[in-house]
Amino acid sequence: MEMTPFSRREWLSRAGVGFGALALHGMMAEQASAAPAAAINPLAPKLAPLIAKAKHVIHIFANGGPSHIDTFDPKPELEKWAGKELPKNLRTERKTGAAFPSQYKFQKYGQSGIEVSEIFSNLAKCVDEMCIIRSMHADVPNHEPSLLLMNCGDARQIRPSLGSWLTYGLGTENQNLPAFVSMCPGYPIQESQNWQAGFLPGVFQGTYVNTRNTEIDKLIENIRNDRQTPTAQRQQLDLVAKLNSKHQAARSDDPQLEARIQSFELAYRMQMEAAEAFDVSRESKQVLDMYGPGLQARQILIARRLVERGVRFVQVWHGDGQPWDNHDDIFVNHRNLARECDQALAALIMDLKQRGLLDETLIIWGGEFGRTPTVELPKKGSNAGKINGRDHNHWGYTTWLAGGGVKKGYVHGATDEFGFEAAENKVHVHDLHATLLQLLGFDHTKFTYRYAGRDYRLTDVHGRVVKELMS
Repeated sequence: MEMTPFSRREWLSRAGVGFGALALHGMMAEQASAAPAAAINPLAPKLAPLIAKAKHVIHIFANGGPSHIDTFDPKPELEKWAGKELPKNLRTERKTGAAFPSQYKFQKYGQSGIEVSEIFSNLAKCVDEMCIIRSMHADVPNHEPSLLLMNCGDARQIRPSLGSWLTYGLGTENQNLPAFVSMCPGYPIQESQNWQAGFLPGVFQGTYVNTRNTEIDKLIENIRNDRQTPTAQRQQLDLVAKLNSKHQAARSDDPQLEARIQSFELAYRMQMEAAEAFDVSRESKQVLDMYGPGLQARQILIARRLVERGVRFVQVWHGDGQPWDNHDDIFVNHRNLARECDQALAALIMDLKQRGLLDETLIIWGGEFGRTPTVELPKKGSNAGKINGRDHNHWGYTTWLAGGGVKKGYVHGATDEFGFEAAENKVHVHDLHATLLQLLGFDHTKFTYRYAGRDYRLTDVHGRVVKELMS
């Protein structure tokens, strides 16, 4: 066997001349298992096994648990019980008090006549494109497990995220951009576990982008190499590829190594296209005005630009710094949070529709759970004792979908008269995942990955396709 006088790591450290700048922060996946290495190009586009109604996903994650009662699930019965104890046992994380009706007005919109809160007055104009699920429910009223359940299908174990499953199954249409992008201004609870590859090969992990940065060189770290020409970079990368190939020959079952090799190649290609894709200043004034100002508007516009360029799965986090987790001052904070995204969400739906992309792009909006119809009582370490907020509630909440083959202008299910728990046509998170996979061309019971002697799937051993949500 041909030997080098020193190790590969040592050789790279001596001859680097800035090669490390080619790789994006966070793309070196460290969570892959000992599963078989992927094909030469694991992110090559693939056909779904079933007829797919959607090709791309934009997941707007309302971090912290927005109140369905104040947004998309009006409960006038609470007015009659305001300030009184409700006639049912509310099993919540903390002790709550009397009935707490919403201070927002609801109004019917569109031909469908669906009621939406005044704080989403722009989005409400698109209600005829939306499929609103008012009967969602999860397992527990805690952020950490509920975040993982919604994003990865399991509340406790390390599992691949929805975006990782989709890129594993479908690849991506643009080889010069990541297949799965998670835009988050800061790290949420459970941090990168929310976009992890889990036991899938690391190449399918989401690429984290801190969208607090507006300058392209800071938004995407090390995107430009100012020391070498593209030709010189290509020559250097080819040499490293040969070294990697020799190194990999004796480690053909190492997915971590495969992920690293793929990240070098992707980082090189991204220099040509990523800066342009993330630069919203290239949009017309009309488009920028349509989405509006602010961080959330910019994130949502970038999401459209990414799916337009073939990115498979884009996650947009909303609620960093001031999340939807309003144990105090809920009517002030929810209005402010809605103001940050209302205009841009409406613009996203209209913009995708005008460009002919809405039918193939599945939009998902929602959090990890909802909030109680009763006021949260003071508790040290939980709130400031203002008695004007709501506690966590996993028994019933709202998620809405648009585009990508979902039924338009449709409300599915209902919570009880007080908005506490799902009562009609209940939809668990596993059911939602099964339905999303079906829309993207997969039978959730057959879409599996072999790991540790068992075939795993996103929905584990649960889930049913909710056909009523599909057009």
